[in-house]
Amino acid sequence: MLAVNNMSVQFTGTNLFDNVTFNIGDHDRIGLVGKNGAGKSTLLKILCGWQQPETGTMVIASGQEVGYLPQEMVPDTRRSVIDEALTAFSRIDELLALQQRLTEEIAERTDYESAEYTRLLNRHNEVTEQVAMLGADSRQEKSEKVLLGLGFKHSDFGRSVAEFSGGWQMRVELAKLLLRQPDFLLLDEPTNHLDIESIQWLENFLQGYAGAVVLVSHDRTFLDNITKRTIEITAGRIYDYKCPYSDYVVQMQERRASQMAQLTAQQRQVAQIEAFIERFRYKATKAKQVQSRVKMLERMETVQLDEVSTESIHFRFQPAPHSGKIVVETQGLGKSYGDLKVFEGVDMLITSGKRIAFVGKNGEGKSTMAKILVGDIKDYSGTFKLGANVQVGYYAQNQAAMLDGERTVFQTIDDIAVGDIRPKIRNILGSFLFDSEDCDKKVKVLSGGEKARLALAKLLLTPSNLLVLDEPTNHLDMDSKDILKNALLQYTGTLIVVSHDRDFLQGLTDELYEFRDGAVHEFRGDIFEFMESMNARQQTAQQKAAAPTESKTQGRLSYEQSKDRERELRKLRNAVDKIEKEISDLEEQIAAKEGVLAAGNAQDAEFYAEYQSLKDRLDERMEAWEDATIAVDEFGN
Repeated sequence: MLAVNNMSVQFTGTNLFDNVTFNIGDHDRIGLVGKNGAGKSTLLKILCGWQQPETGTMVIASGQEVGYLPQEMVPDTRRSVIDEALTAFSRIDELLALQQRLTEEIAERTDYESAEYTRLLNRHNEVTEQVAMLGADSRQEKSEKVLLGLGFKHSDFGRSVAEFSGGWQMRVELAKLLLRQPDFLLLDEPTNHLDIESIQWLENFLQGYAGAVVLVSHDRTFLDNITKRTIEITAGRIYDYKCPYSDYVVQMQERRASQMAQLTAQQRQVAQIEAFIERFRYKATKAKQVQSRVKMLERMETVQLDEVSTESIHFRFQPAPHSGKIVVETQGLGKSYGDLKVFEGVDMLITSGKRIAFVGKNGEGKSTMAKILVGDIKDYSGTFKLGANVQVGYYAQNQAAMLDGERTVFQTIDDIAVGDIRPKIRNILGSFLFDSEDCDKKVKVLSGGEKARLALAKLLLTPSNLLVLDEPTNHLDMDSKDILKNALLQYTGTLIVVSHDRDFLQGLTDELYEFRDGAVHEFRGDIFEFMESMNARQQTAQQKAAAPTESKTQGRLSYEQSKDRERELRKLRNAVDKIEKEISDLEEQIAAKEGVLAAGNAQDAEFYAEYQSLKDRLDERMEAWEDATIAVDEFGN
C-alpha cells in the first residue's frame, strides 16, 4: 500500500493541496481528474519522489517500487530500440551477477557444516528464485511482445532510438516501464503519442496488470475501460469516488447540487437568526436567547462549495461557402520517401458534406495524406484534385509548434484578420480564454494548451468548406474537446479528421478511411463499429496463424469448443476481479483500524482481535489472488 498523509503543496502562493490524505491499494485502478493546473501532474511527481511536499508524508511498503511516465521527456541513449527496452531488466542483471558471486564463494568454501556456509546456500537459493520469478529466460520475448503491442515493427528493433521522433521515443520509455512492472504504475497522459490500435493494446495490458495503476488522461474511453476509482483534485482538496470516470461525472454533479442546496438552506437559516438578533437585541427579556443565537452563528461552519471552473472556450465555425458536389478526388495516388513506400494506388472520392475520419497506425500515411489534400505535399504519384470552389481550412498535427514564437497572441490573429473581423480580435481571443494581459504575451511563453487554443482561433478566422484537422485534440482538456466537437457537429462544410481519440470521433464522423499496409481502405460506419470490425479481423488472422497445417486438421478446436474455452476463461477472470474487490475492501478496513491506532487511542482486546483477523484474511485472499491469476495465465497459454 502507498499512503499519503496530511500532504500540503503550494504553487505561486496558492495551495495546490491542503492537508490531503488518501491511500492507494496494491491493485487499485485510479484516474486522477481535475481542471488544468489543479495539480494532477504535481501529485504524480510527488508519488514517484521527483518532488517533495511542503508538509505531510508519503509512506510506501518496504520493497515496493513506483514507476512514473511523465507527459514529455527526452531520452538520452544511442542504443537500439530492443537494447533500450532490455534495460528494463537491469535488476535481473544485478541478480545474475550476485548469483555468480555467491556460486564462486560457495565453491571456494569447505566449511560445509558452518552457519556461514548455510547462510550462503540460503542466500543463493533466494537469488535463484528471484531470477526465475522475474523471468530471466524470457526477457527478449517479453520485450518484443510489448514493443510490437506499442506499434513497433520487427524491422524497427535494430534501429537506434535516436532515429525516431519524440512520440516514438516516448513509446520506448513506456515499453521499459511496462516491462519493469513496478508495484505502482503512474502514467501521465500515456495515450498522447499512441494510435488507436496501440491504445487498445495498452488498455488490455493494464487491465491485467498485477500492480496498481494511476492515470492522468483526457481520453474518456481510456479512463472508463481501465479505472475503477476516480480521485478528483479541486481547490486544494480531493474527492475519492469508487467508480470509473463517466460514473464519477454523474456523482460529482450530484455532489455539487447537494452542496448548493446545503448552502442555500444555511444562508436561509443565518438570515432567520440574524433577523431574530436584530429584532430583540435591545430587549432585556430576550438577552439570553439573543446571546445564544450569536454564539450559534460563531460556531456555525459555512458550507464550502467546490471550485467550479466557469472558463471554457466558446465559438462556432463560420458558415461554409458553397462548393461543388465533388470535394476531393484521387486516382492511383501514391507517396514514397526514397525507398519507403507510404501508400499507393489510392482511389478516393469525397463529396460535399461528408464527415470522414482517417485512422490507422502511426506512420501509415494519415498525416501525409492530409498534407497532400491541403497542398503542403506536391511530389506524389497518381492524380489528385480538389473540386470547384473548395476552400481549405487546415489544422496540422504540429500546428501549435508552427506559430511564430516572437509574435504576440494579438499579433498572431491580427496578421490574418481582415475587414470587419479586425475590431473584434480581442473579443475572439477572449472566447478562447485569452484575457487582455494574455494578448500581449509572446507565443513562445504559452503552454501547449494555450498554443492549441490560439491555433484553433486562427483556423476560425479563415472561411472554409473543407476542414482538414490533424490530431486537433492534442493538449486540449475534456471541456475544450467537447466544445470543439460541438462546433464541428454544427459545421456545414466537409470534414476530414485525423484522430486517435475514440470518444471525440464517436458521433462526429460516419465514414472512415483506414491506412494499413500501404493501402487505404474505406469503411462506412462510426469509430466503434470500425473497431469491432478491426478486432474481428485481427482475431481471424490470429486464428489462421495458429491453425494447424492440413496434416494436423484433426486437432483443430471446433466452434463449440472455442466458445466453451472463452466461457471458462471469462469465469477465471471474473474470479480474479471478485478477489481483487475483496482485497480492496479488506485493505480499506485495515487502513481504518490503523488510522485509529495511529491516533493513539487505547483499544480493547476485541479491537485487536478484529484487526488481526482482517490481516489474516487479507493474507489468505492475496494467496487466492496469486492462484487465480496463475490459473488465468496458464489457461490463456
